[in-house]
Amino acid sequence: MNKLRNPILSGFHPDASIVKVGADYYLATSTFEWMPGVEIYHSKGLVNWELIANPLQSSVQANLIGNYNSGSIWAPHLSYSDGRFWLLVTDVKTGNAFKDTLNYVLSAEEITGPWSAPVFVTASGFDPAFFHDDDGRHYIMSMLFDHRLEQPNFTGLVIQEFDLQQMKLVGERTHFYTGTDLGVCEGPQILKKDGWYYLLCAAGGTGYSHAATVCRAKTVLGPYELSPYHPFLTTKPAPENPLQKSGHASFVEVTPEEWYILHICARPLTQRGNCPLGRETALQKIEWIDGWPRLSNGTIFPDLDVEQPSIASGAQQQLDFSTRCDFSTNELPTYFKTLRQPLKEMQTVSLTERPGYLRLYGEQSITSLHRQTLIARRWQHFVFRVETEMDFAPKSFQQMAGLVLFYDTDNWHYLQVSFDEATQTRTIQVESDSIGQFSYRSERISLPQAGALRLVVEVDHEKAQFYYGIDSGELQPIGETLEADRLSDDYIKAHGKLAFTGAMVGICAQDMDAHASYADFKYFDYIENRQEH
Repeated sequence: MNKLRNPILSGFHPDASIVKVGADYYLATSTFEWMPGVEIYHSKGLVNWELIANPLQSSVQANLIGNYNSGSIWAPHLSYSDGRFWLLVTDVKTGNAFKDTLNYVLSAEEITGPWSAPVFVTASGFDPAFFHDDDGRHYIMSMLFDHRLEQPNFTGLVIQEFDLQQMKLVGERTHFYTGTDLGVCEGPQILKKDGWYYLLCAAGGTGYSHAATVCRAKTVLGPYELSPYHPFLTTKPAPENPLQKSGHASFVEVTPEEWYILHICARPLTQRGNCPLGRETALQKIEWIDGWPRLSNGTIFPDLDVEQPSIASGAQQQLDFSTRCDFSTNELPTYFKTLRQPLKEMQTVSLTERPGYLRLYGEQSITSLHRQTLIARRWQHFVFRVETEMDFAPKSFQQMAGLVLFYDTDNWHYLQVSFDEATQTRTIQVESDSIGQFSYRSERISLPQAGALRLVVEVDHEKAQFYYGIDSGELQPIGETLEADRLSDDYIKAHGKLAFTGAMVGICAQDMDAHASYADFKYFDYIENRQEH
């Protein structure tokens, strides 16, 4: 029997929600402050996945301008009922003692859209999910957030009936589940099977204590009894397991006799260390024992290699996600993301003003939570090389452009080209921001005023090194070896900040004067080194 290697979606793909429609499987993942919002993937065999839809494409559908780092679009839920796909999303606006969690419903007849305008549902908590019962009734559930200082913020789960025709909640909200001994309870999913309602929840937070729990009831409102196989999934007691932080799961039915779950995982560079690839999506086979689900390996721990589903028909799993882009088309490849702004509304990005190049106009600084010009893609392997060629003629020190390793606006390594008035030359330098602490990591080197520049970064696990070359000249290393692993949830959380995304690599431009200068990029090559594990 062929095996698949976890994760099935590598790099920053958290909170996967899956739905089966006929012979097709669709899953949605969180995108946080990156646009377009929500990524929907399609598969026939659960092994290889193709990105086919991004429902949040405009600022009308999701206005993320000014949202804090690791806020915005959390844990979407994808379902199918009454001939339509239904998507629940949360736009998280604040993340302090109060938490503004704006939950919206969208729908579409086809998974690729067009998707309806979002309809506001509630702001009482996050991780909303639909349950479409077989009696024709529909429910929305979520965790309940309590801002009162004397109360725990996470107070369990609430559920309320939803009218699909009126597109609003009806009846009374019920606080129907308070969680388990594992603490924080969120990410609810309900499966109805053999007359039982199975409630699958994330527990224990998003870090190394993360887990998934299962309970069941005879009615949708409970009372729910806890599974004898508890927890259902975790790596908390297994620091050596390669798939750490496992939890936040969704049931997947292949046939009535063949079942899997999708779940979050993360792969640290060292035991319980930093995970720059962020939270990823993995697949595990499960079995049903006396009416309860359990991992097929008989434990609570996920496997790195899992038996391929019968529907995969011996599929060869894609493991290399290298890409080459020469900007010769009228649209950017779908693996590129923009920060907080919808690409289609950005006047600072053009593929037509200089055919064969991507032109980026500088706008706000790289630390801005509002409007900055940055195009990036996720890291999907621990060892990779990125190269681009840039034409840029800055006239002021306030004009910059270049190549960046980026986690969020407070955490990045930036190979930046700018201008020095004293020498009247272009310059190149490496600057880093670590938890809002800025430092130069190289000398400021003068460059010829004209000529294309090759910009390169090589990442090897916890280390990164930038290089540059003038025209077709030899590449030169610039600056010291950088800490690639600092671009991770773990490093940032250890310094008291929220972090839920993953490391990105991209190109950007800033003009903190007139918002008028621009840089032209000829290509963007992201090449993984699969000889290294």
